[in-house]
Amino acid sequence: MAKAQIITGLDIGSSNIKLLVASKKDDESDFEVLFQGEELSLGVRRGVVIDIERVSRLIQILVDKARSEVGQKINSVFINIGGSHLSCTHSRGMVAVSRADRNISREDVERVLQEAVKAVALPSNNEPLETVPKEFIVDGIGEIKSAEGLQGSRLETEVLILSSFVPYKNNLVQAVLDANLQVLDVIPSSIAAASAVLSQRQKEIGTALLDIGAGTSQLAVFREGDLADLAVFPIGSANITSDIAVGLRTDIDTAETIKLKLGSCLSKGKEKKEKINIEGEEPLVFSHKALSNIIEARVSEIFGEVQKELKKFSKQEPIAGGVILIGGGTKLPKIVELARKELKLPCRMGKISSFPGLEEDLSYATVCGLILRGANLEESGSWQGFEGVSGGIGSKLKKAIKNFIP
Repeated sequence: MAKAQIITGLDIGSSNIKLLVASKKDDESDFEVLFQGEELSLGVRRGVVIDIERVSRLIQILVDKARSEVGQKINSVFINIGGSHLSCTHSRGMVAVSRADRNISREDVERVLQEAVKAVALPSNNEPLETVPKEFIVDGIGEIKSAEGLQGSRLETEVLILSSFVPYKNNLVQAVLDANLQVLDVIPSSIAAASAVLSQRQKEIGTALLDIGAGTSQLAVFREGDLADLAVFPIGSANITSDIAVGLRTDIDTAETIKLKLGSCLSKGKEKKEKINIEGEEPLVFSHKALSNIIEARVSEIFGEVQKELKKFSKQEPIAGGVILIGGGTKLPKIVELARKELKLPCRMGKISSFPGLEEDLSYATVCGLILRGANLEESGSWQGFEGVSGGIGSKLKKAIKNFIP
């Protein structure tokens, strides 16, 4: 009988904290969801933990619920990291092949990736999270995806390095450790979400993944099977809610309700009046067109920032696969139509794979991706875990590199 693999993903976002426990047998392609839960996020702002104690308590509440429902202990998790502190840097490295027979070994590949990381000056107080090899070059011959086993005397690489601000990552990890959980790996949100939403073909032909969250929006471009570029904007669906509150002169909770129940990114033809009853106050009366105009203005601003980045990213190669939309902020009606209008590219909503029942709930894309990525890392033995928030840069370099060695 095939053995079931149980994995837990924890998505710590600005509006919600989500915990997903799933299992998969070796002979099956889909995961069975054993527990799915979320709590309103307190202590997280724009993807950054600002109150460790509050976040830790919320995680513990979710873990207790999961333990009760699943019927076994939840001791370890894969977690995501997002926010505008994430940095994307390109670098190159070169080493001489070490073996006398000139066969390129795994150790040679690790060495050249380490050289590429060391060769670049990361932003102050940042450390590498992921090192993505874009190509290997053997004796001047490039566009090589896997160099191990080839023959040559000189090995070079071009890489993309994702780094994070150390204090922010440490606060995130500490909140999880304080909930009595081991952190198996910290995975950038966009890389996790792509695992759940993008096919290998989409990653190969050039596709942009836009994740509109509450506090931030993250744009990740994939080419030739791997991450090619990343940008994070400090704007999200929470800004839309704030705009509605100001524009309609109401409180933030009422504005959120209005956005979810009546909001649209494009106004309809006829002027239509809406009335919302507010306990203890006069009913709030407003036009549907005015509401749509408020929403459209802010969403267009997000797409404007995305378009600027895509122009930089697509100078050499077009985004043939278009833009895939995910995240809780994409639940607004007509958002795909507005995206096509503003970005002038094929755009569509994403769909989660491998998790029956969660295909359409794109707010779960990241946490589903954490489980998929975690399953791959566990199978390959590439994760090392975090015992605390400190540690030598050498071990962190090794972990960041190891995740992407074939």
